[in-house]
Amino acid sequence: MIRRLFVLTGYFLRNIFFSLAGSIYIILALAYWAIFFPPGQGTPDLDNYFLIIGAFGAAMTFLATLTIAARAYRAENYPLVVRLPSRAEYITAVFTSALLFTFVLQLLIAVLALIRGPQLSLGKMLEIPPLWISINLLAAMLALHASDMVASGWSRVVIFGVLAILLIGQNLVERFTSGLSAAVSSLSSVFYAQQWVTIADAFGRLSAWLYGVGSETLGKVLGVVFWPFNAITDAVLAGYFTPTQALAPAILVLYATILFLIASDLFATKDLDMSE
Repeated sequence: MIRRLFVLTGYFLRNIFFSLAGSIYIILALAYWAIFFPPGQGTPDLDNYFLIIGAFGAAMTFLATLTIAARAYRAENYPLVVRLPSRAEYITAVFTSALLFTFVLQLLIAVLALIRGPQLSLGKMLEIPPLWISINLLAAMLALHASDMVASGWSRVVIFGVLAILLIGQNLVERFTSGLSAAVSSLSSVFYAQQWVTIADAFGRLSAWLYGVGSETLGKVLGVVFWPFNAITDAVLAGYFTPTQALAPAILVLYATILFLIASDLFATKDLDMSE
């Protein structure tokens, strides 16, 4: 199995490195470095170094995974898929090649950004791999689910729809709870008018909870999925990780593992309709 993965990964890597898309990505990487880390100015801020290059890695991993997945899902590769004992090996080779391709570009920018850039101690250098690798892994898994290779029916609509609802819900939770609190308060007044005091008191307490603590609680519930990203950002800006924040990369890897299992199951059970 390991030999098959090496062969497939090398095949996809050569495919993207010696393609027009790969050349464009390399040019974009150099342009990204010139814009955010201009050699004439430099960047003495370590937090900018961590976050900006980490954001580049996530975006490039997403794009590279989409590109490699689209090429891997061509009909010319059908003989490779049917000869594998498990389709999971094919998916593994796709996202591994995307990660390696991104790693080369990310390492290139990381080295170039050190020109008149921050001084990295050994401790700070050891903090980089868990952060960047975990974010890249998650980006690769999301890209796989967005690709035609893995998507089956409405699968990507469901996954990205849930993420969009959670993301938008964080911004609208205060408005939503305020409106719901007003509606519950109106019901409480109606029950008071009917002299149903016990029920009216219960709705009154619910209205007060929604208007106060409830809004904050619902916001935390909706934002719990995105906690690792907030924890990593806060820790980088603060310059150190608390014991709780140090778990954030592991949680991102857990997210990526769950998405990989779902992607493997979708790809293994779908009817292949590869593009010409």
